[in-house]
Amino acid sequence: MKIQVDSDKCEGHNRCYSIAPDLFDVDDYGYATAAGDGVVPEGMEEKAQLAADNCPEYAITITQ
Repeated sequence: MKIQVDSDKCEGHNRCYSIAPDLFDVDDYGYATAAGDGVVPEGMEEKAQLAADNCPEYAITITQ
């Protein structure tokens, strides 16, 4: 599983980071990016899905 954050859609609410800080980074302006290469470690799949589901801008995409 892999996550991506669409930087054009992200408005910096940071719900994703609040839910799964191990999966997301936040830049100096408050915008989120996927941590590392975006690969979700085993056991973190539910957190990744929860973060995507809570993004008000639908900026997070999950691929298998």
